[in-house]
Amino acid sequence: MKPLPAVIFMSRWLQVPLYLGLIVAQGVYVVLFLKEVWHLVTHMTTLDETNIMLVVLGLIDVVMISNLLIMVIVGGYETFVSRLGVEGHPDQPEWLDHVNAGVLKVKLSMALISISSIHLLKTFINPDQYSEHAVMWQVIIHLAFLLSALIMAWVDRLTTHTHPEHFHEPSGTPAKAHEQAAELHP
Repeated sequence: MKPLPAVIFMSRWLQVPLYLGLIVAQGVYVVLFLKEVWHLVTHMTTLDETNIMLVVLGLIDVVMISNLLIMVIVGGYETFVSRLGVEGHPDQPEWLDHVNAGVLKVKLSMALISISSIHLLKTFINPDQYSEHAVMWQVIIHLAFLLSALIMAWVDRLTTHTHPEHFHEPSGTPAKAHEQAAELHP
């Protein structure tokens, strides 16, 4: 490989500190989650049902953001930096074996919609805490997330159907070899 293409190809490793920073952020969310669980347990006799529901929704929100971080860290590293080498490992996430930039975008947009839904639900449970203007903007932003996710999914579908050769198993894979053998020996 010539020097310029080699430097450009190696530049993908500059993303590693970004993923490591997201792992640190994941740790911060674990501490936040534990703090909120402690708050829930120590105040369970003094909180009413609405406040318990709001704390639990906050916990769900932290978990969903944490899941989003995992998708970005693992999927992004696998897609843009290097293979993780976890093929066949019993803990390999199911979605990792078919992740690509398009699938990752759709999964991330769905995670954002889920997080936005939790925030919207918290707003609707406790509407007195928000102005009409704030509620309106939360709904508009949520609808924008929905619309953008639909558009990304549609574009992903178009590209996988327009160029299917980029999204199917190469002819050397065992599944394809088995299909070819079955065609030869019916």
